[in-house]
Amino acid sequence: MVDSVTLEVVRNACTAVAEEMNANLVRTGYSPNIKERRDCSCALFDADGEMVSQAENMPVHLGAMPFSVAAAVDAFAGELGPGDAVLLNDPFRGGAHLPDLTLVSPIFDDPDGDDPTLVAYAANRAHHADIGGSTAGSVAANSTEIYQEGLRIPPVKLLDGGEVVADVMAMLLANVRTPDERRGDVRAQRAANETARERVRELVERYGVDELAAAFDEVQDYSERRMRGEIESFPDGEYAFEDVLDDDGRGNTDLPIRATVTVDGEDVRVDFSGSAPQTEGPVNAVRAVTTSATYYAVRCVTDPDIPPNAGCYRPVTVDAPEGSIVNPNPPAAVVGGNLETSQRVTDVVLGAFAAEAPERVTAAGQGTMNNVTFGGTDPRDDSPYAFYETQGGGFGGRAGKDGMDGVHVHMSNTMNTPVEVLETAYPLRVRRYAYRPDSGGAGEYRGGLGLRRDVEVRGHTARFSLLADRQTHAPYGLLGGESGATGAVYRFDADADGEDDGAGERLPGKSVHDLPPGTVVSIRTPGAGGYGDPADRDAARIARDLRLGKTTREGVRERYGVDPDAVADDD
Repeated sequence: MVDSVTLEVVRNACTAVAEEMNANLVRTGYSPNIKERRDCSCALFDADGEMVSQAENMPVHLGAMPFSVAAAVDAFAGELGPGDAVLLNDPFRGGAHLPDLTLVSPIFDDPDGDDPTLVAYAANRAHHADIGGSTAGSVAANSTEIYQEGLRIPPVKLLDGGEVVADVMAMLLANVRTPDERRGDVRAQRAANETARERVRELVERYGVDELAAAFDEVQDYSERRMRGEIESFPDGEYAFEDVLDDDGRGNTDLPIRATVTVDGEDVRVDFSGSAPQTEGPVNAVRAVTTSATYYAVRCVTDPDIPPNAGCYRPVTVDAPEGSIVNPNPPAAVVGGNLETSQRVTDVVLGAFAAEAPERVTAAGQGTMNNVTFGGTDPRDDSPYAFYETQGGGFGGRAGKDGMDGVHVHMSNTMNTPVEVLETAYPLRVRRYAYRPDSGGAGEYRGGLGLRRDVEVRGHTARFSLLADRQTHAPYGLLGGESGATGAVYRFDADADGEDDGAGERLPGKSVHDLPPGTVVSIRTPGAGGYGDPADRDAARIARDLRLGKTTREGVRERYGVDPDAVADDD
């Protein structure tokens, strides 16, 4: 039995380990996608491969990472020693999509001794800006099978006794467009896990192997007890909700995602029966991704202070029909499942809980990551480049608060690429970056605003891939709140006279294009749904939005039915 003081000290120490891992991964990362956008996640696992702690990173990574750790442990059962590390990205063996490389490292108490004891595993996942495939950036909106999406890596040893397995690294670097960047980011992942090894050994020195293992178990049991108590506070019953993906980029439209949430005492089951069959385009979400999004949504409607680890997920069961869009069979194309379908899974699980507890749920956020990739040859030094970025949008209105404007929502928790970094690292120029006024759904508490980001191709022909959703079906509002605005992406030729809102060629939400020099791509992200009756919105809030340019005079009249001159700004 672990005393309460030791338990709390160990719990916080484990959280600190994961956070320090992530800080070192970001600090030593080579690509802007890691250093600036922080598209990476870190976690600590016990000797059985059960998660003990995580850094506050990407929800879509963290709920799925246990599947990768399990795959690594199963592949090398009993064979891993001090200094080893396993690399993998195979979505059908614990991964999410191919750009996400996961590195799993065992931690032993006495690595130089005759009989070292396995104490824990360190794991991190980083989104690499290119992993090969048909399109630079490896987010091909037109893929129809996983073979087109990049290099698929089953669990393999990348480190053996502390030394890099040269053949594995050579194979990886030979299949990507930007090998120096990939080498640098993999080294950063290795450094992150080495940080965990050092810190966990310090804990072993302080507590010993047995007491530390007991503390790991108790930390998970504590989270389980708290999660069960939270679930038990919901009335028993069955709640259902359905929403759709716009399309899969291959002509298949209005793809339903359906969730039925059953609360039974202190357990909850989420069943995705009724969701679309797996589809031709790249929006199939493997089981790890669907489970990750479900875990996240359940955590959103319970106490956010419950320590996130394996214990808090034990009361949650996920049923995802095999061969469906939320649990496809290989060789399905899956790159967008991690990016887009994960967002819709979140929307429908939260929508189901809203039927019983709307005060715990936000209206729908933008519901997409607005993925864009640019690739080609940089005319400044004739080197290949691959730029990948997701775009922020509206966060849903909720009880007592407006939605946040221009942020990454739900399954995405990254930052943007700063304009200065983007223009320095790539042959691109940002022509405009601003909120989209009136894009958030009206409500007593309005939805957050979407963004507009216009990017110009400089001095070369670029291959551009767009993988986005919520361009046909708007994010829903709650309790009388209105839907947010849909997104859109436009293309302007080099000789276009300005880039007005109504001008340009609208691009399909999932499509690939070759862009001549000077072309401008205008990405306009969705707003979020509003919460509550717009007629109940406080006049001072309307006036403040007007003063800050988040709404227009016409928007005030049309959305709230009031004269903009009649509202007062108390600020």
